[in-house]
This record gives sequence, C-alpha cells and structure tokens, in this order.
Amino acid sequence: MSSFSTSPGTRDILTPDAARWRKFQDVFAGVVEAAGYGLIIPPMFEDLGVFLRLGEATDVVTKEMYDFEDKGGRRVALRPEQTASVCRAFVQHRPTTPWKVWYAGPNFRYEKPQQGRYRQFDQVGLEVLGVEDPYLDAEVIALAAQFYDRLGLKEVQLSVNSLGDAGDRQRFTDVLRAYFEAHLSELSEDSQVTLTKNPLRVLDSKRREDQTIIANAPRIRDYLSPTAGEHFAAVLAALDAQNIKYVIDDRLVRGLDYYRRTTFEFVSTALQAAHTAIGGGGRYDGLVEELGGPATAGIGFALGLDRTLLACDAENVFPAPNTDVFAFVVDTTGGHEAALVCNQLRMARVGADRAFDNRSMKAQMKAADRSGAQVAIIIGSNELEAGQAVIRPMNSGEQYSVNRADLLTAIQNEVSKFQSAN
Repeated sequence: MSSFSTSPGTRDILTPDAARWRKFQDVFAGVVEAAGYGLIIPPMFEDLGVFLRLGEATDVVTKEMYDFEDKGGRRVALRPEQTASVCRAFVQHRPTTPWKVWYAGPNFRYEKPQQGRYRQFDQVGLEVLGVEDPYLDAEVIALAAQFYDRLGLKEVQLSVNSLGDAGDRQRFTDVLRAYFEAHLSELSEDSQVTLTKNPLRVLDSKRREDQTIIANAPRIRDYLSPTAGEHFAAVLAALDAQNIKYVIDDRLVRGLDYYRRTTFEFVSTALQAAHTAIGGGGRYDGLVEELGGPATAGIGFALGLDRTLLACDAENVFPAPNTDVFAFVVDTTGGHEAALVCNQLRMARVGADRAFDNRSMKAQMKAADRSGAQVAIIIGSNELEAGQAVIRPMNSGEQYSVNRADLLTAIQNEVSKFQSAN
C-alpha cells in the first residue's frame, strides 16, 4: 500500500505552529480593525483574466500562475495574490468609498521552494479604494509598522519610493530602456530578457552582475511630474510627523506592474537569508479600471506570514501562544468524573482536557504535563468517596483539596491568579 506526503512547496502546519499562525492573524486584525478596516474573504480562484492584469512582464503571470481549465471550460487560476481579487470585488459590488478592507489567507505560486518561500503561502494585507489623499498612504504604511511593532519586531527597515503617475512612469521607462540598451552586454541574460518586456523590472534584479549597472541608472525622482512630486513629499511629511523612520530607495519598483506613485517595502535586518523582505505595497490607481470599473484610486499592502515569523524567530519575539487548556482532569475511578468536571469547566469558559481509556495515574499525569495546563485536578477513589478533588499546580505551589461543590470557584481563583501573574 502506497503512502502519501505533501506536494513540493507545501507543508502541514501542526500545533503549536498552527496556533501561532492564528495568533498572528488575530494581532493583525486587532491593529487594522481599530482603524476601520473590515474583513473580506475573496475566493481562492478567479477567472484567469483577473490576474493577467498584474502585468505581462511579471513573473507571477509568465512563470508562476497555477491556471487550468475547469470542467465547465472556463480558464481559471488559483490566486497568486489578493489585491486583484479585491479590486474585482469592488467592480462587481460597487461598495461605498472609501472602501477599507483587510484579508488573510493562502495564495499560490509555482516557484522554487526555499526558506520562507512556498508554493502555497499565507499573507495578511489590506486595501483602500476610492481615496487619493497622501495622508492615507501614510496611514497604510503606519498600520504595517504598528503591526510589526505589536509583534515585538525592532529590526525592521522601511524603504519608500514614488513611481509617479502613468505619464511619469512611461517617460522614465523610455529613459531607462535607452540606458540599459547602452549597457546591454554588461547585463545578465535574464535581465536582458526582462528589458524587452519591462525595463523597470530590471531595477528589481538581485543578480550580482547587474548591480553596478543598476546603481548608476537614472533615478525616477528626476522624472516625477509636479503633482506626483507634491504627493510624495506630502507622504514623507506625514511619516515624519508620526515619527516613522524610512529611507528613500530610488530602485524600489516592487514586483507587480500595477503600482503608481507611492511604493514601499519592509525588510528585516535580523534575517541573514538572501530574501529579507517581509512585506510591502503601494498605490495602484489604474487597476480597477483595468478590471472594468471606473477610475478609482487604490493603495494597499501584503505582509508575508512565513518570512515575518522567521524575522520573529531571529529576534526571539512572538512565541507560540500558551495552550487554551487551563485544567487537566486526572480521573483514576473510570473516567465518568472527568467527563462531568470537564463539562462543568468548559461551560464556565475554562479550558479543560482529560485522558481516556482508563489509563494509569502516572500516564495521566504525563498527559497533563504535555497538555500545557496550569493545574491538574485529581480525582481518585478516596476523593470520590469524600466528595472532594485535589488541585495540583503544575509549575509551583502545593496541592490542596477542595469540596466538589467548591471546585469551580477554586479553579476560577486559580485562573485569576495566573492572569494577574502574566
């Protein structure tokens, strides 16, 4: 009989890591919902055309899309990101603007698996549609920074840039193409191919042979229109007013073709791997129109869960949460009493667990220790006859006996003591 394992680039997330994932999303929700963002849950697959709007020169489109024909003959794709899906939802449902939403969940890209990068990967992110105000750009960036701070991360660097308006971007692209074509033989083969599709994407190359040419390339800030330049200056002023530290990176173009004006990226300086970006985003004021909607401003970001947790590990912050099981019931009288006590505690919203199969006292205490519970409740034949139970703190303190009628109150007192100490 054959056995099966996960497909390349995927993995099972088990406890306690799974609990850490959920806590990660809960912390993010707490940060952004306090700023007026509501949850959206888009479908995991869309019409292929939704994602083709990401750009013909984008690796996501040309190399990494999981697309296929379904049984109805429709060409669909697993979502490689969620911004396009949010914009499609905006076009379809036409909500009142500003539309402020956040999301969490898996995306899919066929790429080489490596540390912090998988073919199925999770992100949290937010999008705002219908607002051009530079103060919104600063708000969006600030919320990402607040989230990293809430996780406990300190070694995070923010880079910002402006890609200007559509006309600015095109003028700069033409200048950049001429510059790179003049140094064509000095570029890597991959960058030479990228140049034919989108010269801006050459700036994003991490290949060693390209770095000198990229470092001397023209800067987009010299080609910004007055309107785009004023917008970017206002964003920077708003970040300064909130004491958010940043560096201006003229080479920051991000990985998707729909960005306009403000772009930004967060990098973990605690990571030693080749890929240290843990999140980023920017404006995409033309994407809604590409999907058949009205001219609508948009801005957002996506933060990688795996890469951010690697950064947390590097800084030794944001550990897996403690178990929700506060009490573990050890019953050596057959198991009936454990069932009654667990039900009583759970109904009172106190996490409780127990052993099964009438195991020995020693085996049940080992199970109690593995559970992460703060106290063990022990009921043996003597306790059953006397109408009592023994409460044994798992980490410190001496055990004591209580009447069964007082057990819930005693455990609630233990919960209060634990919460006060933590």
